[in-house]
Amino acid sequence: MRAEVHQVAEGTYLVHGNNVNWVILKDGDAFTLIDTGYPGDRPGVLESLAAVGGSPEAVAAVLVTHAHNDHLGSAEYLRATHGTPVYLHPAEVPHARREFLHQATIGDVVRNVWRPGMLPWAAHVIKVGGMEHNPVTAPEPFPGAGALDLPGRPVPVHTPGHTDGHCVYHLPEAGIVVSGDALVSGHAVSWVRGPQLLPGFFHHERAGVLASLDVIAALDGDTLLPGHGPVHRGAVRAAAELARDRATRTSRRRDGS
Repeated sequence: MRAEVHQVAEGTYLVHGNNVNWVILKDGDAFTLIDTGYPGDRPGVLESLAAVGGSPEAVAAVLVTHAHNDHLGSAEYLRATHGTPVYLHPAEVPHARREFLHQATIGDVVRNVWRPGMLPWAAHVIKVGGMEHNPVTAPEPFPGAGALDLPGRPVPVHTPGHTDGHCVYHLPEAGIVVSGDALVSGHAVSWVRGPQLLPGFFHHERAGVLASLDVIAALDGDTLLPGHGPVHRGAVRAAAELARDRATRTSRRRDGS
């Protein structure tokens, strides 16, 4: 599968890889890469950079929403091969080094095998390296507070729950929120389309995910670039509220209320 590159604003591109997305921010001849797909998405990452006039050498930094293998895939390759710094929230740095792992287990997958698309998704995860040991040797915390001095001037916003150090990235001037897995618009094992939370077994701490929706809702924007699913156009606040409503209704059905 070739990566699909979609320009969503001036200098901002959402790229669809193998069941996961990454984002490229361009400023002249320099680039910021937000997330890097699965390990098996490396050809797609390189192709997508070339498609927007970039190269691995032109990437000023890799920003990671969180350190799951489907977002961390080529971060170490870029760091080790091209000297690209890899930045995360301080709480996510040890996760990227694989001092611990907050990730769905094989047991979680087995217990959720009833979900549509689960078996093909699980087979795909194995094929593209989703189960590999894939640490970043020297990840770094963000070099400062507020907007980062990088192409696109992204602002990291801590949104814990999916993992302890999950961050979304706000592009205030463009009205864009790069939401990682804190708020998505689709997934291979979800029959829902549009703003939603991932199924609960993907999250490290569900209460935190729900609380982080309030943080996202407070961000000014009308375009959502999620870690999974297509671009979502519309008020970010409304998207977060819809995801909360859907999660609440699903929880009530399971509780029988």
